[in-house]
Amino acid sequence: MCKGTLFIISAPSGAGKTSLIKCALESLDNVSVSISHTTRLPRPGELDGINYHFISKHEFDYMRKRSKFLEYAEVHGNYYGTSRDCVEKILLKGNDAVLEIDWQGANQVREIFDNCCSIFILPPSKEELRRRLFKRGQDQENTIRKRVAAAQEEMTHYNEADFIIINDDFQKSCGRLKAILGKHSDCKPTNYADPLLDRLLSDLLS
Repeated sequence: MCKGTLFIISAPSGAGKTSLIKCALESLDNVSVSISHTTRLPRPGELDGINYHFISKHEFDYMRKRSKFLEYAEVHGNYYGTSRDCVEKILLKGNDAVLEIDWQGANQVREIFDNCCSIFILPPSKEELRRRLFKRGQDQENTIRKRVAAAQEEMTHYNEADFIIINDDFQKSCGRLKAILGKHSDCKPTNYADPLLDRLLSDLLS
C-alpha cells in the first residue's frame, strides 16, 4: 500500500499556526492532523481528543518508556509527544499526516522519516508577535516576555524547514499552506537568499 506524505509544521507561539492549519484543511481531503499528547492543562475552549490528548505526567512517562512517541519535548514546564501509532496508521492508509511540533520534535522526526516535508510559519514582525500574545489574554506580562524570548530562540531554526510562510495576511497565508499540503507542482521551496526574508528575520531575531 502506498504511504502518504508526512508534513511537519513548526512555529513560535503567536505565529498563528493552529488557525492556518485549520483553515487549510477545510478544503483538503486525505490530510489528517496527528493529535499530540500533552501534560499541560487545557486552555479555555480546548477539548480532549480534539486539540490534544491531555494526560498526566505519570501516563506520559509510561508511554515514553515504552517508545510510544515518535518525538517528545518539554516546553514551558509541560511535556508534549507525538504518538507513533497514530502517525503510522494515517500514512499506511495512503493519507497525508500533519504534525504540529516544535523544532526539537521536527529534528527527531526527520531522523526517522527522511522524506518528510517541513514548514515553518513566521509572524510578520516582532511587534506583531508581541501583540498577538497579549491579545490571547491567557498569560501574565512576565510570562509573555518569556514566551517572546522563547519564540525568538525557536525562530533561529527557521532554515531547517523546506518552506517558510510569513503570516502577515491570513487568507494569503492559508492559500500558501493549502498549496503546499496539496502538493501543487508550482509550489517551490523557500529561497533563503530572498532579501525581504533576510530583513524580516533581522527584525524578528534582534
